[in-house]
Amino acid sequence: MTPADRRRFVIEHTTIGSALLVPEILLHIGGSSMALWEAAALADVRPAVPPPYWAWPWPGGQALARYLLDRPTTVRGLSVVDVGAGGGIVAIAAALAGAEAVGAIDVEPFAIEACRLNADLNQAGIGLIETDPIGSDDGWDVVLAGDTWYEPELGARMARWLRAMAARGALVLTGDLGRSHLPASGLVELARYSLPTSLDLEDTDSKLVRVLRFVAE
Repeated sequence: MTPADRRRFVIEHTTIGSALLVPEILLHIGGSSMALWEAAALADVRPAVPPPYWAWPWPGGQALARYLLDRPTTVRGLSVVDVGAGGGIVAIAAALAGAEAVGAIDVEPFAIEACRLNADLNQAGIGLIETDPIGSDDGWDVVLAGDTWYEPELGARMARWLRAMAARGALVLTGDLGRSHLPASGLVELARYSLPTSLDLEDTDSKLVRVLRFVAE
């Protein structure tokens, strides 16, 4: 599937809207999660479309984006990377808050195209990188990871890497709503938000979401 095909799929299966916590940012958003999952599974392409995690602004990402827009000095004039960017809400918030350079990294090609479309909607300058960044270091001043703590192996790899970034002096922030594999130590809470959530995505109609900073141990 070409980038144009992926871009077309994103456009055809989303509508333009905004996240509840971050109404300033426009996004291509999926509707019913089950309907979009089924569309991805039945797409007339080979290989099949992977699960469309890029189609929703997940709570941890919303919290990080809100935090940056409310506190632009966190990233203003600095180099920033959004890890596991998905649809790019955190990267877009960093760009709008005045970051000097913003990279959005994701392993999923559909996420890259969704992020590209969303950046264009918001006239946000973002560099898009399709890769697994864990273990790399481009000297970023600020490292952002929204809602990445949902799998044990990924969580363990991510935690080691983010701690190393914090140890060498980067500001490392994550947004989390109580995922199972968030590290149990080495984090300082900076902010918290109460966020309405979709029952079919989160099994509850509201969540407490926190912005946390990794500290060197």
